Amino acid sequence: MWLKYCGDTAVVLASPHGYPAESADLFTFRVVGMSNPALHGSFQSVDWGVATADSIAAPLPDHRETAADWSDGHHQQWSEDVRAVAGASPATYRTVLGWRYVQPDGAGQWDRTALDRCDRALDAALARGLRPGLTLLHRDLPDWLAGSGGWLSRDTALRFAEYAAEMGQRFGDRVDRWITSSDLVAPAVAECVAGMGPTGQGLGAAGLPAVHHLLLANGLAGLALRGARVTAEIGTTVTLYGGYPATDDPFDRIALERLESWGNRLFLDPMLLGEHMTTEDDRSPVGESGCVRPGDMEIVSAAQDSIALSWHLPLRVTAPENLPGVLPVLGCFQALNDVNRLLMRLGFAVVPFEQVETNSYGWPVVPESLADALASLHDLYGDLLPPLRIVDNGMSDPDGDTRRSRLAARLSWLARVMACGVDIRGYEYWSVLDNFEHKLRYSRLYGVAVPAGEPVPQPPIPRDWSHADAFGDRGGHCGEDRGAGAPRSLQLVSPRP
Repeated sequence: MWLKYCGDTAVVLASPHGYPAESADLFTFRVVGMSNPALHGSFQSVDWGVATADSIAAPLPDHRETAADWSDGHHQQWSEDVRAVAGASPATYRTVLGWRYVQPDGAGQWDRTALDRCDRALDAALARGLRPGLTLLHRDLPDWLAGSGGWLSRDTALRFAEYAAEMGQRFGDRVDRWITSSDLVAPAVAECVAGMGPTGQGLGAAGLPAVHHLLLANGLAGLALRGARVTAEIGTTVTLYGGYPATDDPFDRIALERLESWGNRLFLDPMLLGEHMTTEDDRSPVGESGCVRPGDMEIVSAAQDSIALSWHLPLRVTAPENLPGVLPVLGCFQALNDVNRLLMRLGFAVVPFEQVETNSYGWPVVPESLADALASLHDLYGDLLPPLRIVDNGMSDPDGDTRRSRLAARLSWLARVMACGVDIRGYEYWSVLDNFEHKLRYSRLYGVAVPAGEPVPQPPIPRDWSHADAFGDRGGHCGEDRGAGAPRSLQLVSPRP
């Protein structure tokens, strides 16, 4: 077990392998030692809400009056779950504004019809007693910016600030919270570095300027909103990465630290420390890309009112040299090998959990994993962390009792780190319908456990998982020619007869 001390009280967080040997009750989801009334008390000051990728500026289907259809099943379902488990009612509804809809034709030009749709959606939310939150960016860009370099171009950050200022002036009197981006990682790392998204640029190190430009855009947008006299809360969203070493080998522990560095520090170091992340060999990959100008880091590190942490699932992490011994030859996805070809360039690899129940996505159900990841983040940054908001991407279970008991188990662990001083301001549910293809095709690979004797599921995986030259050598699935620089000894799936 891992113990974390709050004063004189020892708080059990987890075992090094992510499934405590003496806590089997957690995996039947019988919350031990914390009843619902106790949860009510622990979370009474938390702001509960729903977050969705629906754009309020987008053209509407015929059967809907506004993009924010407040009768949507996921909103009602989540509200009932929160009332049953935490004794609260979600009062906020966060949607995407839709940059490409309100500014489709170029700088300084605004689509009046799209802006009118935004007005109606915000008014509808307020009329229903909900506090609207607006996300300025959800991965996509206006075509005129995407075609001129996208986030590889510094100009995109400047145009984003202009867009934020205009939206602040128009809607600032009705928006309760502004979120500059729903995910900083996807448009920068997934798109420009690894080539895992729709544009599939996959430039490797040459794509790292996108990381800096997104961070710069976030800082500039915050300043622009304040310049537009916005008084509401302003923040952004980063994906929270956490997990457990696959074995007791010290090199697996080092591999986990590398995952947390590349996953968490790449974006949080600039925002909280005012400098780009440095690796264990004292290199700054983003800083060395030549995109950082004098004064940039002061803008990037401007104070945030809050940071939202998008949580999906825990990862079981191993060192590349340990991978053949940890990942069963006949019990893995072929596509997982392609994922690890990318990750091994960064000094770690991921493998399935063993003997852990999975949800309908194939994600491992480890109730304490969110609390563990937050505890690690708090250990790293301490008081530099602003108030945090959790964006929960994992509530996929169709059965209501299972879903609520799993939520209660997760919250019981979360309450313990909150008692240690981790400031959780809000908890949002990200609609199960949003990014559904991404969840099924990509994220489930990181944690699926396949019981021995059962057929190995092999969902169709787009080839852009291993986009050509993304990290310096050719793409390809197991058994294919990977180029001279590829580690040929790591063919982890045996050829099929």
